[in-house]
Amino acid sequence: MHNKKIIITSVLAVTIFALWFFLRAEQQGPEHLKVQVERGDFVVSVYTSGELEAKYSENIQGPTGLRSVGLWNVQISELIPEGTIVEEGDWVATLDRTEISNRIKDLETELEKLQTTHTQTRLDTTMEMRSARNELVNLDYALEEARIALDQSSFEPPAAIRQAEITLDKAQRSFNQASHNYELRLEQAEAKMQEVTASLNQVQRRYQNMLSVLEEFTIMAPREGMVIYRRNWDGSKVTVGSQISTWDNTVATLPDFSIMMSRTFVNEVDISKVKIDQKAEIIVDAFPEKSFTGQVTEVANIGEQRPNQDARVFEVKIQINESDTILRPAMTTKNTIVTHTENDVLFVPIEAIHVIDSTSFVYLDATSRIVTKEVKTGIRNENHIIIAEGLNEGDIVFLTIPGKPEEYRMVNL
Repeated sequence: MHNKKIIITSVLAVTIFALWFFLRAEQQGPEHLKVQVERGDFVVSVYTSGELEAKYSENIQGPTGLRSVGLWNVQISELIPEGTIVEEGDWVATLDRTEISNRIKDLETELEKLQTTHTQTRLDTTMEMRSARNELVNLDYALEEARIALDQSSFEPPAAIRQAEITLDKAQRSFNQASHNYELRLEQAEAKMQEVTASLNQVQRRYQNMLSVLEEFTIMAPREGMVIYRRNWDGSKVTVGSQISTWDNTVATLPDFSIMMSRTFVNEVDISKVKIDQKAEIIVDAFPEKSFTGQVTEVANIGEQRPNQDARVFEVKIQINESDTILRPAMTTKNTIVTHTENDVLFVPIEAIHVIDSTSFVYLDATSRIVTKEVKTGIRNENHIIIAEGLNEGDIVFLTIPGKPEEYRMVNL
């Protein structure tokens, strides 16, 4: 009987201990769900992906006179591989000559017609003026004959003298009229020749200009360097089949690798945090073991809609402080822009903060019990939030809600 009581007492004690342990574990939760309140420098950052580009580069451009020959877009038919090292004067690209060649043929046909018209007009005016000069010479002879006749009629009857005077007067008027007409016809012939000559010269200039532009359809490197294709407005690179226009005739660039930039786009939600001269850390995806420092040099004022993105983004450029031979244009980067720093502050993971009716609080592990502690928070970053009031360095808080939170006493500020 005594042994039976001992057994029952032992079982009851074990049961009570197990129940106490279970309830305590339920209240406090697993140990790994607790964290300490930390003190230190609190950094707020914006994280973006980007692409390397050279700060300074020289454009390799197509023909500058496309608009002057009536061409607005020209297709690239051949293009040197990207990354090729070229010397000054080396071939880079060839543009499609089909349209401009057809226009040159049309101009050649028009030029032949105008040259024929010019020659015909010159011959016609030469013959007309020769005839007019012959007529003027004949009238001059007739005038001289009339004078001689008048002189010889001095001994004739008055009627004969009067007839000679009338004949002389008519000859004089005919000569004067013919002289005036000759001058008018000469001016007319000169004007006609000037007109056809101007038309011919105009077409000749167009023809020569088109030949000059055609020569620029073979694009050469302006200096030595590495060829990097230009990017279109939608982010795609220039390739064979792409078009250049009169407004943007750049085919490729020759970058200066001494100063590199990371060109990135920041979401409109975060762009208000980003300012010029903010520090940044850049990691090139191709070499993740290396990191570089930099600072923001440009922040766009106007957002844009990028392909495959719903939100509007703003272009941001980060200049890299270090120079390294591994850095090449078009390499993808991960950028961390430090937008704000608070020195020597307390902070906890964001998951530790709970809010009810605009009151922020944490579940504080007070050694022998759990209390609900009201706190005043500050700014936050991706993972942590500043504790302005309510906690001390080293305090233990729960990351998750422990069991039966309604039983914990609230400690207000």
